[in-house]
Amino acid sequence: MDTTIIFGIVAAVVAVGVIVYGIVSVRSERNLVEERLGRYESGYESFLDAEREQEDAEKRKEERRALEAIDKAIAQRQFAKKWRQQLARADIKLTVAEYAALHVVSTIGFFAAGYFVLFRGDLIMSIVAGFLGLFFPRIYVSRATSKRLIRFEQQLPDTLGLWVNALRSGFSVLQAMEAISRDAPEPTSSEFRRVVTEVQLGIDPEDALQHMLERVDSEDLDLVVTAVNIQREVGGNLAEVLDTISHTIRERVKLKGEIRVLTSQGRYTGYLISGLPIAVALFLSLIQPGFMQPMFENRLCGWPMLGIGMALIGMGMAAIQKIVNIDI
Repeated sequence: MDTTIIFGIVAAVVAVGVIVYGIVSVRSERNLVEERLGRYESGYESFLDAEREQEDAEKRKEERRALEAIDKAIAQRQFAKKWRQQLARADIKLTVAEYAALHVVSTIGFFAAGYFVLFRGDLIMSIVAGFLGLFFPRIYVSRATSKRLIRFEQQLPDTLGLWVNALRSGFSVLQAMEAISRDAPEPTSSEFRRVVTEVQLGIDPEDALQHMLERVDSEDLDLVVTAVNIQREVGGNLAEVLDTISHTIRERVKLKGEIRVLTSQGRYTGYLISGLPIAVALFLSLIQPGFMQPMFENRLCGWPMLGIGMALIGMGMAAIQKIVNIDI
C-alpha cells in the first residue's frame, strides 16, 4: 500500500479520535464526582490511583482553562450568541470555544481524508471535502435540533393532558410542571425540569417559560406559554384552556403527519435531483482522479459552468422545498 494512503488513513483516524475525545472530555462535573464516589464505595481505590486521577484532573483543568479563555474572548460576538442558542436547542453539552474547535478539527479531518484516501492528491476536490467538513458540525447540530423539536411537539399533547389532570387534582402550576418533569419522557422532562429549577432559584415564572421557548422554537409551545402568562395576569380556568389547546395541537400534529406522508415523494425527489450531480462528480473523481480537474483549472469555461450548475441546483432545491412545505 502506498505510504501516502497509509498516512492519510492515520490522519483521518487521528482527526476522528480528537473529535471523540473533545466530546467525551466535556462531560459534567457531576458525572466525575459520582464516578469518584463509586470507586471509594466499592473499595478498590488506592493511593496511587488517587494520585494518577489527580494528575489527570490537573491536565483537564489546564485544557479547560485554555478553552475558557477562548470562550471568553468570543462570548460577546454575534455568531457566538447564535451558536450558544443552537447548542442549547440541540441539547449538546459543548461551549462555544469547543464548538469552534470542532469546526477546525472537522475541516482538517475531511481535507486529510479527501487528499490522502478518497481523491489521492487531488487538491481541488480535497479543498471541497474540507469545505464540507467545515459545515459538518453545523449540519449535525441542525439535525439534532430538528429531531429534538419533532419529539417535543409529538409529546406536547400528552404533556398538556398530564398538566390538565394535575391542575384538576388540585396542584398549582409549578407543582404540575414538577410532575411533568418527573413523569414525562425526554426531551419534555428535561425542559420542564429546567423551568422548575429556574423558578426555585428566584427567576420569574414568565421569564423561565420564555427561556424554555427560546430553547424549543415551537409555535405550539408559544401558544401554551401565552395562555399560561395570560392566566397569570387575568386569572381564569387554566385547565380548560390547556385542554382546548391540547385538542387543537393534537389535531394539528395529526394533520402535519398526513401532509408529510403526502409530500414525501416530492421531498425525496428534491433530495435526489439536488444530490445526484454532486454524487456523480465525487464518484468520477474517486474512480478516476483528475477527471474533474479541467473544470477547476479552466477559469473561462469551467468556473462559470460550476457556478451556474451550483446556483441552479440550489434554486431547484429551494423551489421544491417551497412547494412541499405547507404551513398549518
